[in-house]
Amino acid sequence: MNIHEYQAKELFDRFQVPSPKGKVASTPAEAEAAAREFAGSPLVIKAQVHAGGRGKGHFKNGFKGGVHLIESPEQAAEFASKMLNETLVTVQTGEAGRVVRKVMVAEAVDITHEYYLAILMDRATCRPVIVASTEGGMNIEDVAHNTPEKIIRQFVHPLLGLQAYEVRKITAALGLTGDFAKQFAKLLGNLYRLFISCDCSMLEINPLVTTPDGRVLALDAKFGFDDNALYRHSDIVAMRDKEEEDPREVAASEYELNYIGLDGNIACLVNGAGLAMATMDIIKHYGGEPANFLDVGGGAS
Repeated sequence: MNIHEYQAKELFDRFQVPSPKGKVASTPAEAEAAAREFAGSPLVIKAQVHAGGRGKGHFKNGFKGGVHLIESPEQAAEFASKMLNETLVTVQTGEAGRVVRKVMVAEAVDITHEYYLAILMDRATCRPVIVASTEGGMNIEDVAHNTPEKIIRQFVHPLLGLQAYEVRKITAALGLTGDFAKQFAKLLGNLYRLFISCDCSMLEINPLVTTPDGRVLALDAKFGFDDNALYRHSDIVAMRDKEEEDPREVAASEYELNYIGLDGNIACLVNGAGLAMATMDIIKHYGGEPANFLDVGGGAS
């Protein structure tokens, strides 16, 4: 399960991860009112969809970009009217795009440097891994491919948790010193606590920034949660936006079926996840394209 950026800020506030203040809006009037609440501060308006690359995306109505600096409440309303209920296309949405139903008006900040920071579950080691880089604000896959030496990885023992020496290693590798280093250490500790407490499968901040006035802030956030642990988190389940999900997958989940939609034309209805994956492999081997992954539970007869 994924959540929107404005919802991620709610979790950041709960776990004391510093980020710019923001308010969500679902109409141009609400966006204008939100901007008035931040009077005197430089502001940014962001389309809220479950996809990255919003800033470089485009709307099917011709409007360019899902992230814009705004100079007045009136401009917030103007930009919101061009985003809301329109389809945003990014590198992650494909040509179909995503309909924008909410925007977030947030404080804009001056940036000294951008960093990348994520916590993921590593399947090979069965441990959380912290991934960081000095090359924030860009596609981390490109950084890993072109300059792999700039990717920092720190595996964390699941029983011992994040240790102080591990935090120091990451801080030093990022070149942070003085008060920036202290702020980052506290932020990373709180972020790891959030990751474990909320049963996250992925938590990505891109970018994490330092500012000229001496702050370390999470500017953008992307979350993924372990679906098998959601029964423990009714507050997070309440954040689910089914309109952002594949309607086929939503329907399947209501019947407790493991379904993932794909782009092929050969449907798969299989009894057991292992057999389902093997069936898809065979289809691909002989030149076909599976239309879906569907495991009906392994107990059918």
